[in-house]
Amino acid sequence: MTIMTTPVLEARDVTMRFGGLTAVRSVDFTVNAGEIVGLIGPNGAGKTTFFNCLTGLYIPTEGTVSYKGTVLPPKPHLVTQAGIARTFQNIRLFANMTVLENVLVGRHTRTKEGLWSALLRGPGFKKAEKASEERAMELLEFIGLAAKRDHLARNLPYGEQRKLEIARALASDPGLLLLDEPTAGMNPQETRATEELVFAIRDMGVAVLVIEHDMRFIFNLCDRVAVLVQGEKLVEGTSEVVQADERVIAAYLGEPFEGDPGAAEAAEVAAAEAGAEAQSTTSTKGEAQ
Repeated sequence: MTIMTTPVLEARDVTMRFGGLTAVRSVDFTVNAGEIVGLIGPNGAGKTTFFNCLTGLYIPTEGTVSYKGTVLPPKPHLVTQAGIARTFQNIRLFANMTVLENVLVGRHTRTKEGLWSALLRGPGFKKAEKASEERAMELLEFIGLAAKRDHLARNLPYGEQRKLEIARALASDPGLLLLDEPTAGMNPQETRATEELVFAIRDMGVAVLVIEHDMRFIFNLCDRVAVLVQGEKLVEGTSEVVQADERVIAAYLGEPFEGDPGAAEAAEVAAAEAGAEAQSTTSTKGEAQ
């Protein structure tokens, strides 16, 4: 019996260069409907850069990224509108807004009310506002924060801030959720709760792609795992296949293997990624102003 798989995300020959440095090199990658897929690799492997290529923050130097068969535009809000949502390695909540307001922000791509509707506050606007709040409360119930709807985001414990960021991403009703190190800084109990939350998200019909350094978390969670090393996909397969691959073990232990570009180039790529991230953040702030 052949099991049919429906691709949600398809990245083909994705390459990202910063000047003369190649942070991601000719990566092919697929996430199917109903899957939880992990993306791992040592620091400087190009994981976050690849994530940024998938979500429109970076325009790949070469290659294409498609969602449900349609090539994605290189604009983050259009990628979100298409059906892909993400969280960030560093929490990016609106600290002085309430828990509920943070989730409502995530609804903006799913509402059709414009400026005049908001200013006039007619029946259409009020109906849309009520529907958005109901959906936001459903998500807060889902993550266990409904009782804190009126709390400021900055006053939440760290683990709950992570959950809130996930709820805000889910507010856009995505078909694919990208999580960038969702358990970073968490204790074992919080990590276990996050694992259960990701399973519950998958059960809602949302495919999930996860970057994480916690190998136990990744191997317990994911249907498939891909390993990036120096911007190239080294191996992809089940947790058992990846854990048994000697090249993966060598990469994490820092031992050289055939084709390894070495620590010097890895450091240059990491520096280029950090510079591009800083430039992207500055550009975003400038647009907001």
